[in-house]
Amino acid sequence: MIHSIHRGPHNEPLHIIGGGLAGCEAAWQAGRRGLPVILHEMRPNRRTEAHETDRLAEMVCSNSFRSDDHQTSAVGLLHEEMRRAGSLVMQAADANKVPAGSALAVDRDGFSRSVEAALASLPNVNIDRNEVAGLPPSDWAQVIIATGPLTSAPLAEAISTLTGIESLAFFDAIAPIVYADSIDLSQAWFQSRYDKPGPGGGGKDYINCPLDAAQYDSFINALLAGEKTQFKEWERNTPYFEGCLPVEVMAERGPQTLRYGPMKPVGLTNPHSPLKPHAVVQLRQDNALGTLYNIVGFQTKLKHAEQVRIFRTIPGLQDAEFARLGGIHRNTFINSPRLLDPRLRLKNMPRLRFAGQITGVEGYVESAAIGLLAGLFAAAEIQGRDTPAPPENTAMGALLRHLTGGASAESFQPMNVNFGLFPPIAAPLAADGKRVRGKAKTPARKSAYCQRALQDQQPWLQALPTNAPAP
Repeated sequence: MIHSIHRGPHNEPLHIIGGGLAGCEAAWQAGRRGLPVILHEMRPNRRTEAHETDRLAEMVCSNSFRSDDHQTSAVGLLHEEMRRAGSLVMQAADANKVPAGSALAVDRDGFSRSVEAALASLPNVNIDRNEVAGLPPSDWAQVIIATGPLTSAPLAEAISTLTGIESLAFFDAIAPIVYADSIDLSQAWFQSRYDKPGPGGGGKDYINCPLDAAQYDSFINALLAGEKTQFKEWERNTPYFEGCLPVEVMAERGPQTLRYGPMKPVGLTNPHSPLKPHAVVQLRQDNALGTLYNIVGFQTKLKHAEQVRIFRTIPGLQDAEFARLGGIHRNTFINSPRLLDPRLRLKNMPRLRFAGQITGVEGYVESAAIGLLAGLFAAAEIQGRDTPAPPENTAMGALLRHLTGGASAESFQPMNVNFGLFPPIAAPLAADGKRVRGKAKTPARKSAYCQRALQDQQPWLQALPTNAPAP
Protein backbone atom coordinates (compact mmCIF):
# COMPACT_ATOMS: atom_id res chain seq x y z
CA MET A 1 0.00 0.00 0.00
CA ILE A 2 2.06 2.96 -1.27
CA HIS A 3 0.88 6.55 -1.36
CA SER A 4 2.91 9.73 -1.64
CA ILE A 5 3.63 11.41 1.68
CA HIS A 6 2.62 15.06 1.86
CA ARG A 7 4.47 17.32 4.28
CA GLY A 8 3.60 20.77 5.55
CA PRO A 9 5.39 23.11 7.94
CA HIS A 10 3.67 21.50 10.93
CA ASN A 11 2.81 18.21 9.27
CA GLU A 12 5.83 15.92 9.32
CA PRO A 13 4.94 12.22 9.12
CA LEU A 14 3.96 10.35 12.23
CA HIS A 15 5.74 6.98 12.37
CA ILE A 16 3.83 4.19 14.09
CA ILE A 17 5.67 0.94 14.78
CA GLY A 18 3.36 -2.07 15.02
CA GLY A 19 0.27 -2.97 13.00
CA GLY A 20 -1.76 -4.51 15.80
CA LEU A 21 -4.97 -3.05 17.22
CA ALA A 22 -3.24 -0.18 19.02
CA GLY A 23 -1.06 0.81 16.06
CA CYS A 24 -3.96 0.65 13.60
CA GLU A 25 -6.18 2.70 15.90
CA ALA A 26 -3.46 5.33 16.33
CA ALA A 27 -2.95 5.47 12.54
CA TRP A 28 -6.69 5.92 12.00
CA GLN A 29 -7.06 8.70 14.56
CA ALA A 30 -4.08 10.64 13.19
CA GLY A 31 -4.72 9.85 9.53
CA ARG A 32 -8.35 10.90 9.45
CA ARG A 33 -7.30 14.25 10.90
CA GLY A 34 -5.14 14.84 7.86
CA LEU A 35 -1.77 13.85 9.29
CA PRO A 36 0.68 11.91 7.09
CA VAL A 37 1.23 8.51 8.72
CA ILE A 38 3.70 5.70 8.07
CA LEU A 39 2.62 2.49 9.77
CA HIS A 40 5.52 0.05 10.12
CA GLU A 41 4.53 -3.65 10.37
CA MET A 42 7.34 -6.19 10.10
CA ARG A 43 5.13 -9.17 9.18
CA PRO A 44 5.44 -11.13 6.88
CA ASN A 45 9.12 -10.27 6.42
CA ARG A 46 9.72 -10.99 10.09
CA ARG A 47 7.27 -13.33 11.82
CA THR A 48 6.41 -13.74 15.51
CA GLU A 49 5.83 -16.76 17.72
CA ALA A 50 2.06 -16.23 17.90
CA HIS A 51 0.76 -14.55 14.73
CA GLU A 52 -0.53 -16.79 11.94
CA THR A 53 -1.09 -14.21 9.16
CA ASP A 54 0.44 -11.01 7.82
CA ARG A 55 -2.80 -9.06 8.30
CA LEU A 56 -3.06 -5.86 10.29
CA ALA A 57 -4.97 -6.04 13.58
CA GLU A 58 -4.73 -9.84 13.79
CA MET A 59 -6.44 -11.13 16.93
CA VAL A 60 -4.11 -13.74 18.39
CA CYS A 61 -5.38 -15.04 21.75
CA SER A 62 -9.16 -14.82 21.51
CA ASN A 63 -11.89 -13.35 19.34
CA SER A 64 -13.70 -11.75 22.27
CA PHE A 65 -13.79 -8.10 23.33
CA ARG A 66 -15.53 -9.26 26.52
CA SER A 67 -18.71 -7.66 27.90
CA ASP A 68 -20.50 -5.12 25.71
CA ASP A 69 -22.71 -3.87 28.55
CA HIS A 70 -21.94 -0.15 28.87
CA GLN A 71 -24.36 0.33 31.78
CA THR A 72 -22.73 -1.89 34.41
CA SER A 73 -19.42 -3.18 32.95
CA ALA A 74 -16.12 -1.29 32.88
CA VAL A 75 -14.99 -2.86 29.61
CA GLY A 76 -18.44 -2.36 28.09
CA LEU A 77 -18.19 1.29 29.11
CA LEU A 78 -14.81 1.48 27.37
CA HIS A 79 -16.45 0.06 24.22
CA GLU A 80 -19.05 2.83 24.28
CA GLU A 81 -16.54 5.61 24.96
CA MET A 82 -14.43 4.45 22.04
CA ARG A 83 -17.45 4.25 19.73
CA ARG A 84 -18.29 7.84 20.61
CA ALA A 85 -14.69 8.85 19.92
CA GLY A 86 -14.80 7.38 16.41
CA SER A 87 -12.76 4.24 17.07
CA LEU A 88 -11.81 2.18 14.02
CA VAL A 89 -11.40 -0.95 16.15
CA MET A 90 -14.94 -0.68 17.52
CA GLN A 91 -16.32 0.12 14.07
CA ALA A 92 -14.69 -3.03 12.67
CA ALA A 93 -15.78 -5.12 15.66
CA ASP A 94 -19.41 -4.05 15.35
CA ALA A 95 -19.36 -4.83 11.63
CA ASN A 96 -18.02 -8.36 12.20
CA LYS A 97 -19.64 -9.51 15.44
CA VAL A 98 -20.64 -13.12 16.01
CA PRO A 99 -22.99 -14.54 18.69
CA ALA A 100 -21.38 -14.54 22.15
CA GLY A 101 -24.07 -13.99 24.76
CA SER A 102 -23.60 -10.59 26.41
CA ALA A 103 -20.04 -10.34 25.12
CA LEU A 104 -18.81 -8.75 21.89
CA ALA A 105 -16.94 -11.36 19.86
CA VAL A 106 -15.90 -11.05 16.23
CA ASP A 107 -15.02 -12.99 13.12
CA ARG A 108 -11.24 -12.60 13.20
CA ASP A 109 -10.66 -12.55 9.44
CA GLY A 110 -13.51 -10.17 8.75
CA PHE A 111 -12.34 -7.87 11.53
CA SER A 112 -8.80 -7.66 10.15
CA ARG A 113 -10.05 -7.08 6.63
CA SER A 114 -12.28 -4.23 7.81
CA VAL A 115 -9.40 -2.53 9.60
CA GLU A 116 -7.11 -2.87 6.58
CA ALA A 117 -9.78 -1.54 4.21
CA ALA A 118 -10.44 1.49 6.39
CA LEU A 119 -6.74 2.40 6.57
CA ALA A 120 -6.35 1.81 2.83
CA SER A 121 -9.11 4.37 2.25
CA LEU A 122 -6.90 7.12 3.72
CA PRO A 123 -4.42 8.26 1.03
CA ASN A 124 -2.17 9.85 3.66
CA VAL A 125 -1.56 6.51 5.47
CA ASN A 126 1.26 4.27 4.19
CA ILE A 127 2.13 0.73 5.29
CA ASP A 128 5.84 -0.15 5.44
CA ARG A 129 6.50 -3.91 5.72
CA ASN A 130 9.99 -3.72 7.20
CA GLU A 131 11.23 -4.31 10.72
CA VAL A 132 12.37 -1.35 12.77
CA ALA A 133 15.34 -3.19 14.24
CA GLY A 134 16.41 -0.88 17.03
CA LEU A 135 15.77 2.66 18.16
CA PRO A 136 13.80 4.70 15.58
CA PRO A 137 16.06 7.01 13.52
CA SER A 138 16.70 10.44 15.03
CA ASP A 139 15.07 12.23 12.09
CA TRP A 140 11.71 10.62 12.92
CA ALA A 141 10.38 13.55 14.90
CA GLN A 142 7.26 11.83 16.21
CA VAL A 143 7.01 8.08 16.80
CA ILE A 144 4.43 5.81 18.44
CA ILE A 145 5.77 2.41 19.50
CA ALA A 146 2.83 0.01 19.51
CA THR A 147 4.65 -3.27 19.03
CA GLY A 148 2.57 -5.12 21.56
CA PRO A 149 3.53 -8.10 23.67
CA LEU A 150 5.78 -9.59 20.98
CA THR A 151 8.17 -6.69 20.45
CA SER A 152 11.13 -7.86 18.39
CA ALA A 153 14.35 -8.43 20.32
CA PRO A 154 16.42 -5.61 18.70
CA LEU A 155 13.76 -2.99 19.46
CA ALA A 156 13.12 -4.33 22.97
CA GLU A 157 16.84 -4.23 23.73
CA ALA A 158 17.08 -0.66 22.40
CA ILE A 159 14.19 0.42 24.62
CA SER A 160 15.77 -1.25 27.64
CA THR A 161 19.11 0.43 26.95
CA LEU A 162 17.45 3.82 26.47
CA THR A 163 15.41 3.67 29.65
CA GLY A 164 18.04 2.01 31.82
CA ILE A 165 15.33 -0.25 33.21
CA GLU A 166 14.74 -3.82 32.12
CA SER A 167 11.34 -4.47 30.59
CA LEU A 168 9.07 -6.65 32.66
CA ALA A 169 7.67 -9.78 31.07
CA PHE A 170 4.97 -12.41 31.49
CA PHE A 171 3.63 -15.37 29.54
CA ASP A 172 0.36 -15.24 27.63
CA ALA A 173 -1.41 -18.44 26.59
CA ILE A 174 -3.72 -19.16 23.64
CA ALA A 175 -6.88 -21.30 23.78
CA PRO A 176 -7.54 -24.09 21.24
CA ILE A 177 -10.10 -23.72 18.43
CA VAL A 178 -12.38 -26.64 17.48
CA TYR A 179 -14.30 -27.33 14.26
CA ALA A 180 -17.98 -26.97 15.12
CA ASP A 181 -19.10 -30.02 13.13
CA SER A 182 -16.81 -32.25 15.21
CA ILE A 183 -18.67 -31.43 18.47
CA ASP A 184 -21.17 -34.06 19.61
CA LEU A 185 -24.44 -32.20 20.23
CA SER A 186 -26.10 -35.33 21.59
CA GLN A 187 -24.05 -34.59 24.72
CA ALA A 188 -23.42 -30.85 24.40
CA TRP A 189 -26.00 -28.08 23.93
CA PHE A 190 -26.35 -24.42 22.95
CA GLN A 191 -27.07 -21.95 25.76
CA SER A 192 -25.75 -18.71 27.24
CA ARG A 193 -25.58 -18.45 31.00
CA TYR A 194 -29.02 -17.52 32.30
CA ASP A 195 -30.13 -17.39 28.62
CA LYS A 196 -28.75 -13.86 28.44
CA PRO A 197 -28.59 -12.51 24.85
CA GLY A 198 -25.85 -10.21 23.63
CA PRO A 199 -24.77 -8.29 20.55
CA GLY A 200 -25.40 -10.46 17.51
CA GLY A 201 -26.69 -13.31 19.68
CA GLY A 202 -29.94 -14.74 20.95
CA GLY A 203 -29.26 -16.29 24.34
CA LYS A 204 -27.95 -19.59 22.98
CA ASP A 205 -24.51 -18.47 21.92
CA TYR A 206 -22.20 -20.98 23.62
CA ILE A 207 -21.81 -24.73 23.22
CA ASN A 208 -21.78 -26.36 26.66
CA CYS A 209 -20.11 -29.66 27.50
CA PRO A 210 -21.16 -31.10 30.90
CA LEU A 211 -18.98 -33.10 33.29
CA ASP A 212 -20.11 -35.06 36.33
CA ALA A 213 -17.97 -35.19 39.47
CA ALA A 214 -15.97 -38.25 38.41
CA GLN A 215 -15.33 -36.87 34.93
CA TYR A 216 -14.27 -33.54 36.39
CA ASP A 217 -11.83 -35.16 38.84
CA SER A 218 -10.30 -37.25 36.05
CA PHE A 219 -9.97 -34.18 33.87
CA ILE A 220 -8.21 -32.20 36.61
CA ASN A 221 -5.81 -35.09 37.25
CA ALA A 222 -5.05 -35.31 33.52
CA LEU A 223 -4.32 -31.57 33.36
CA LEU A 224 -1.93 -31.83 36.29
CA ALA A 225 -0.14 -34.88 34.89
CA GLY A 226 -0.06 -33.76 31.24
CA GLU A 227 3.27 -32.93 29.63
CA LYS A 228 3.79 -29.19 29.36
CA THR A 229 5.96 -26.90 27.29
CA GLN A 230 9.28 -26.43 29.04
CA PHE A 231 10.51 -22.92 29.58
CA LYS A 232 13.98 -21.77 28.75
CA GLU A 233 16.23 -20.97 31.70
CA TRP A 234 15.80 -17.22 31.33
CA GLU A 235 12.00 -17.54 31.18
CA ARG A 236 11.36 -19.59 34.31
CA ASN A 237 10.79 -16.72 36.74
CA THR A 238 8.55 -14.74 34.39
CA PRO A 239 5.09 -14.25 35.98
CA TYR A 240 1.80 -14.96 34.23
CA PHE A 241 -0.89 -12.30 33.83
CA GLU A 242 -3.63 -13.28 36.29
CA GLY A 243 -6.39 -12.61 33.77
CA CYS A 244 -5.04 -15.11 31.23
CA LEU A 245 -3.73 -18.05 33.23
CA PRO A 246 -3.18 -21.41 31.50
CA VAL A 247 -5.91 -23.85 32.46
CA GLU A 248 -3.40 -26.25 34.03
CA VAL A 249 -1.92 -23.45 36.16
CA MET A 250 -5.42 -22.75 37.49
CA ALA A 251 -5.82 -26.46 38.24
CA GLU A 252 -2.58 -26.40 40.24
CA ARG A 253 -4.14 -23.85 42.58
CA GLY A 254 -6.65 -26.39 43.87
CA PRO A 255 -9.01 -29.08 42.53
CA GLN A 256 -12.07 -26.81 42.69
CA THR A 257 -10.49 -23.70 41.13
CA LEU A 258 -11.79 -24.37 37.62
CA ARG A 259 -15.33 -25.04 38.91
CA TYR A 260 -15.34 -21.46 40.20
CA GLY A 261 -13.68 -20.14 37.06
CA PRO A 262 -14.18 -21.00 33.37
CA MET A 263 -15.86 -24.35 34.19
CA LYS A 264 -18.50 -23.04 36.58
CA PRO A 265 -21.86 -24.77 35.97
CA VAL A 266 -24.15 -21.90 37.05
CA GLY A 267 -26.92 -20.47 34.86
CA LEU A 268 -27.05 -23.55 32.61
CA THR A 269 -29.54 -26.41 32.20
CA ASN A 270 -28.57 -29.61 30.41
CA PRO A 271 -31.45 -30.62 28.11
CA HIS A 272 -30.01 -34.13 27.79
CA SER A 273 -30.14 -34.95 31.52
CA PRO A 274 -32.17 -33.96 34.60
CA LEU A 275 -28.95 -34.01 36.64
CA LYS A 276 -27.23 -30.70 37.26
CA PRO A 277 -23.70 -30.67 35.76
CA HIS A 278 -20.84 -30.71 38.24
CA ALA A 279 -18.80 -28.58 35.83
CA VAL A 280 -19.22 -27.24 32.29
CA VAL A 281 -16.75 -26.51 29.49
CA GLN A 282 -17.99 -23.70 27.23
CA LEU A 283 -17.07 -23.05 23.61
CA ARG A 284 -17.66 -19.68 21.94
CA GLN A 285 -18.20 -19.02 18.23
CA ASP A 286 -14.95 -17.83 16.64
CA ASN A 287 -15.96 -16.89 13.08
CA ALA A 288 -18.97 -15.47 11.26
CA LEU A 289 -19.75 -18.76 9.53
CA GLY A 290 -20.07 -20.53 12.87
CA THR A 291 -17.69 -23.27 11.77
CA LEU A 292 -15.08 -22.62 14.47
CA TYR A 293 -15.46 -22.49 18.25
CA ASN A 294 -12.79 -21.68 20.83
CA ILE A 295 -12.69 -23.32 24.25
CA VAL A 296 -13.40 -20.49 26.67
CA GLY A 297 -10.74 -19.94 29.33
CA PHE A 298 -8.63 -22.87 28.13
CA GLN A 299 -5.38 -21.08 27.44
CA THR A 300 -2.73 -23.75 27.83
CA LYS A 301 0.93 -24.64 27.82
CA LEU A 302 0.23 -28.35 27.35
CA LYS A 303 2.12 -29.93 24.45
CA HIS A 304 0.00 -30.35 21.34
CA ALA A 305 -0.41 -34.13 21.54
CA GLU A 306 -1.43 -33.81 25.21
CA GLN A 307 -4.03 -31.20 24.35
CA VAL A 308 -5.69 -33.51 21.85
CA ARG A 309 -5.61 -36.45 24.25
CA ILE A 310 -6.86 -34.59 27.32
CA PHE A 311 -9.44 -32.28 25.75
CA ARG A 312 -11.05 -35.24 23.96
CA THR A 313 -11.95 -36.66 27.38
CA ILE A 314 -14.48 -33.84 27.73
CA PRO A 315 -18.02 -35.11 26.97
CA GLY A 316 -19.03 -33.78 23.57
CA LEU A 317 -15.43 -33.31 22.46
CA GLN A 318 -14.45 -36.97 22.23
CA ASP A 319 -14.20 -36.67 18.43
CA ALA A 320 -13.11 -33.04 18.34
CA GLU A 321 -10.99 -31.86 15.44
CA PHE A 322 -8.79 -28.87 16.21
CA ALA A 323 -8.34 -25.97 13.79
CA ARG A 324 -5.69 -24.55 16.12
CA LEU A 325 -4.15 -25.94 19.26
CA GLY A 326 -3.26 -23.82 22.24
CA GLY A 327 0.13 -22.29 22.75
CA ILE A 328 2.17 -19.95 24.87
CA HIS A 329 4.33 -16.94 24.16
CA ARG A 330 6.34 -14.38 26.06
CA ASN A 331 4.92 -10.88 26.48
CA THR A 332 6.90 -7.75 27.28
CA PHE A 333 5.82 -4.40 28.67
CA ILE A 334 7.50 -1.29 30.03
CA ASN A 335 7.18 0.23 33.48
CA SER A 336 4.87 2.98 32.28
CA PRO A 337 4.29 4.79 35.60
CA ARG A 338 8.02 5.37 35.84
CA LEU A 339 8.77 6.03 32.17
CA LEU A 340 5.82 7.84 30.56
CA ASP A 341 4.41 11.35 30.93
CA PRO A 342 0.64 12.10 30.89
CA ARG A 343 0.66 12.23 27.07
CA LEU A 344 2.26 8.76 26.78
CA ARG A 345 5.66 10.23 25.85
CA LEU A 346 8.90 8.70 27.07
CA LYS A 347 10.16 11.15 29.66
CA ASN A 348 13.79 11.01 28.59
CA MET A 349 13.01 11.06 24.84
CA PRO A 350 9.63 12.78 24.27
CA ARG A 351 9.61 12.17 20.50
CA LEU A 352 8.76 8.55 21.38
CA ARG A 353 5.28 7.62 22.53
CA PHE A 354 4.07 4.18 23.56
CA ALA A 355 0.66 2.60 23.00
CA GLY A 356 -1.09 -0.74 23.44
CA GLN A 357 -0.06 -3.77 25.46
CA ILE A 358 3.57 -2.71 25.67
CA THR A 359 2.39 0.04 28.06
CA GLY A 360 1.01 -2.52 30.51
CA VAL A 361 -2.68 -2.54 29.66
CA GLU A 362 -4.15 -5.99 29.10
CA GLY A 363 -6.84 -6.81 26.57
CA TYR A 364 -7.68 -5.96 22.98
CA VAL A 365 -9.97 -3.06 23.80
CA GLU A 366 -7.66 -1.52 26.38
CA SER A 367 -4.76 -1.70 23.92
CA ALA A 368 -6.79 -0.04 21.19
CA ALA A 369 -7.98 2.66 23.59
CA ILE A 370 -4.40 3.65 24.42
CA GLY A 371 -3.63 3.61 20.69
CA LEU A 372 -6.56 5.97 20.14
CA LEU A 373 -5.20 8.39 22.73
CA ALA A 374 -1.62 8.16 21.46
CA GLY A 375 -2.81 8.94 17.93
CA LEU A 376 -4.77 11.96 19.13
CA PHE A 377 -1.91 13.29 21.26
CA ALA A 378 0.70 12.85 18.52
CA ALA A 379 -1.48 14.43 15.83
CA ALA A 380 -2.22 17.42 18.04
CA GLU A 381 1.45 17.97 18.88
CA ILE A 382 2.58 17.76 15.25
CA GLN A 383 -0.14 20.15 14.12
CA GLY A 384 0.57 22.66 16.90
CA ARG A 385 -2.65 22.04 18.80
CA ASP A 386 -3.46 20.84 22.27
CA THR A 387 -5.65 17.82 22.91
CA PRO A 388 -6.62 17.46 26.56
CA ALA A 389 -6.50 14.11 28.28
CA PRO A 390 -9.90 12.45 28.77
CA PRO A 391 -11.45 13.04 32.20
CA GLU A 392 -10.28 10.61 34.89
CA ASN A 393 -13.91 9.66 35.54
CA THR A 394 -14.04 8.03 32.08
CA ALA A 395 -12.73 4.55 31.31
CA MET A 396 -10.12 5.94 28.90
CA GLY A 397 -9.05 8.57 31.40
CA ALA A 398 -8.83 6.07 34.25
CA LEU A 399 -6.62 3.76 32.16
CA LEU A 400 -4.39 6.65 31.10
CA ARG A 401 -3.97 7.86 34.67
CA HIS A 402 -3.18 4.32 35.86
CA LEU A 403 -0.39 4.01 33.28
CA THR A 404 1.11 7.44 33.76
CA GLY A 405 1.22 7.76 37.52
CA GLY A 406 -1.81 6.19 39.15
CA ALA A 407 -0.16 2.79 39.56
CA SER A 408 2.83 2.09 41.75
CA ALA A 409 6.00 1.79 39.67
CA GLU A 410 7.42 -0.66 42.20
CA SER A 411 4.61 -3.20 41.80
CA PHE A 412 3.36 -2.38 38.28
CA GLN A 413 1.72 -5.30 36.45
CA PRO A 414 -0.60 -5.55 33.40
CA MET A 415 -4.16 -4.47 34.09
CA ASN A 416 -7.56 -4.72 32.42
CA VAL A 417 -9.93 -1.80 32.78
CA ASN A 418 -11.98 -2.07 35.97
CA PHE A 419 -13.91 0.22 38.27
CA GLY A 420 -11.11 0.07 40.82
CA LEU A 421 -9.14 2.41 38.53
CA PHE A 422 -11.87 5.08 38.61
CA PRO A 423 -12.12 7.91 41.17
CA PRO A 424 -14.48 6.64 43.92
CA ILE A 425 -18.17 7.37 43.70
CA ALA A 426 -20.63 7.45 46.57
CA ALA A 427 -23.30 4.80 46.75
CA PRO A 428 -26.25 6.11 44.71
CA LEU A 429 -29.53 7.14 46.27
CA ALA A 430 -32.67 5.03 46.08
CA ALA A 431 -36.09 6.47 45.22
CA ASP A 432 -36.69 7.27 48.89
CA GLY A 433 -33.51 9.36 49.05
CA LYS A 434 -31.56 6.84 51.13
CA ARG A 435 -28.26 5.25 50.12
CA VAL A 436 -28.62 1.93 48.30
CA ARG A 437 -27.48 -0.88 50.61
CA GLY A 438 -27.01 -4.63 50.51
CA LYS A 439 -26.95 -6.70 47.32
CA ALA A 440 -28.30 -3.82 45.23
CA LYS A 441 -25.34 -1.61 46.11
CA THR A 442 -22.80 -3.11 43.68
CA PRO A 443 -24.86 -2.99 40.43
CA ALA A 444 -26.20 0.45 41.38
CA ARG A 445 -22.70 1.78 41.94
CA LYS A 446 -21.44 0.27 38.67
CA SER A 447 -24.33 1.93 36.86
CA ALA A 448 -23.45 5.23 38.53
CA TYR A 449 -19.81 4.92 37.40
CA CYS A 450 -20.97 4.39 33.81
CA GLN A 451 -23.46 7.26 33.83
CA ARG A 452 -20.88 9.63 35.28
CA ALA A 453 -18.26 8.57 32.74
CA LEU A 454 -20.42 9.07 29.66
CA GLN A 455 -21.66 12.41 30.97
CA ASP A 456 -18.11 13.62 31.66
CA GLN A 457 -16.84 12.35 28.31
CA GLN A 458 -19.15 14.56 26.29
CA PRO A 459 -17.32 17.90 26.83
CA TRP A 460 -14.01 16.19 26.03
CA LEU A 461 -15.40 14.82 22.78
CA GLN A 462 -16.65 18.28 21.83
CA ALA A 463 -13.16 19.69 22.45
CA LEU A 464 -11.49 17.24 20.05
CA PRO A 465 -10.50 18.59 16.62
CA THR A 466 -12.84 17.55 13.89
CA ASN A 467 -11.66 15.26 11.12
CA ALA A 468 -9.68 17.01 8.41
CA PRO A 469 -9.54 15.93 4.78
CA ALA A 470 -6.41 13.99 3.87
CA PRO A 471 -3.74 16.36 2.43
